[in-house]
Amino acid sequence: MADNTNTNPQLTGAEILWATLVGEGITTVFGYPGGAILPAYDALRKFPIHHVLVRHEQGAAHMADGYARASGKVGVCIATSGPGATNLVTGIATAMLDSIPIVCITGQVSSKVLGTDAFQEIDITGITLPITKHNYLVTRAEDIAPTLRQAFQVATTGRPGPVLVDITKDAQQATAPFDFAAAAPTEHRPHPMLRADSSAMQDAIELIKNAKRPVILAGHGIIESGARAQVIDFAERRQIPVASTLLGLGAFPTYHPLSLGMMGMHGEAWVNNAIQQSDLLLAFGMRFDDRVTGNLAKYAPNAKKIHIEIDPAEINKNVKVDVALIGDLRKVLDTLLPLMPKNSDASWIKEVDAMKGNASVRDIINLPDNGHLYAAHVIHDIWAEALAANRLLQTIIVTDVGQHQMWEAQYYKHDALRSLITSGGLGTMGFALPAAIGAKAACPEKDVWVIAGDGGFQMTAAELSTIQQEKMAINIAVINNGFLGMVRQWQEAFYDKNYAESPILSPNFVALAAAHGIAGAHVSKRKDVTAAVTQSRTSGKPFLIDFQVEKEDGVYPMIAPGSGLHEMVRRPAANPLLETAEDV
Repeated sequence: MADNTNTNPQLTGAEILWATLVGEGITTVFGYPGGAILPAYDALRKFPIHHVLVRHEQGAAHMADGYARASGKVGVCIATSGPGATNLVTGIATAMLDSIPIVCITGQVSSKVLGTDAFQEIDITGITLPITKHNYLVTRAEDIAPTLRQAFQVATTGRPGPVLVDITKDAQQATAPFDFAAAAPTEHRPHPMLRADSSAMQDAIELIKNAKRPVILAGHGIIESGARAQVIDFAERRQIPVASTLLGLGAFPTYHPLSLGMMGMHGEAWVNNAIQQSDLLLAFGMRFDDRVTGNLAKYAPNAKKIHIEIDPAEINKNVKVDVALIGDLRKVLDTLLPLMPKNSDASWIKEVDAMKGNASVRDIINLPDNGHLYAAHVIHDIWAEALAANRLLQTIIVTDVGQHQMWEAQYYKHDALRSLITSGGLGTMGFALPAAIGAKAACPEKDVWVIAGDGGFQMTAAELSTIQQEKMAINIAVINNGFLGMVRQWQEAFYDKNYAESPILSPNFVALAAAHGIAGAHVSKRKDVTAAVTQSRTSGKPFLIDFQVEKEDGVYPMIAPGSGLHEMVRRPAANPLLETAEDV
């Protein structure tokens, strides 16, 4: 008689959880144990999955997020019920706003006591309904594998995003037959609108052919779609300059002569002016966020607009467009490219290049040094050191949120895909350190840099112990100006310098790192930046550098609330940094 024991083995729900993750190709998860998820943790030892023990569940969600952004795969985080689950919320919302595929698995109290306010019971599916693509409550062991497999499908198909699976404790403890193949979800049925209409395609072609001053707006969707080659081909074929959103940086290489840089609130002046003067905007995988457009009533007033977007809900949501091509960006461009005649007229390109003026000072390797250390120096020199070491394409920058985030976007040139990981839509302070752990777990061969402000860094600094426990050689640059920098800049500009609660006392960051077993250095002079950066990168261990920078520096250009994209506040003449650059 044939032995069919291993065909459909009888496993506990906890074992089915891990077996399903293994089947989905998951090798690393980020989590924190607790009562309602303990059966799963008890079963973990039987499976070839590395678990990273976080210091706070928010860090687990950010790590899964960073893992997904760096690798292009699904990130997975795990937490227990109650506060463990609610601590994931900020990280889930961060992933949702930036369309990042993560699967969050939470333990839940036994199904028998659901709804009784049992110890550490919380309706996490109800809480996360607005910030997930979908979520599930699983109460039976036999439903764990099908639900998890469907969760992975939902997270990755169409517009990516986070999915939460809440599994009761008794479902983890019960047994059921496990059949990975049989648990496969039904084939994904694309949204009926996700096919670029042929008449819309013809309309788009005519607009593109007739445009004299077109601009491509390169968004995060280029990276998620894997459409970089198609976008480069399109831009070169039609000689169209390319402006990038924050999350689109790296989607179009900065070294390319058609690359303009970042647009929007703190984007380059010539980029914003080119958009405002354009007669056609081609939005590739971006959603016309308010930080990109400025005052909508003044946005690109003479431009026709073509929007290629996978999510129908984004069409005409913020900006009314003339032609919508709804579908996966790469597929739409694959259809559109053969129909596009080449354009040899470079007059618009020359006009846009002339807008840069002497603001191309950002491209000078030796930025002016007037004895003060500015964040711009630090960011630029981290880039220059990687370039000199031939490590630029093997470097991932993970930023926190604030002034340093914008300086990074301005002064670090991203040529590689997935080389910038940052919280765009939600703007989550505390994101960088845990997200960098996820990025390093996904890409251990790459140099991973955390660039964080002194405020945001303190929000998740406990994850330094996670770095040390995992023996990860992560480089940490704290841009320390003694303020919540972006808050201070707004208070300076709009609140008559009333710095209410923006000055922040910080610990000795190098001593703090040392307490976690991590070496570090203080840097306050420009001449010491590169040596410290090289020391960190080549140490083979985690290393923290406390960069003590100018306290009241600002990010420029800046678009004030209610202003148009072209109505930019420039750097005050009294500020000595780069004062000769008219457009910074």
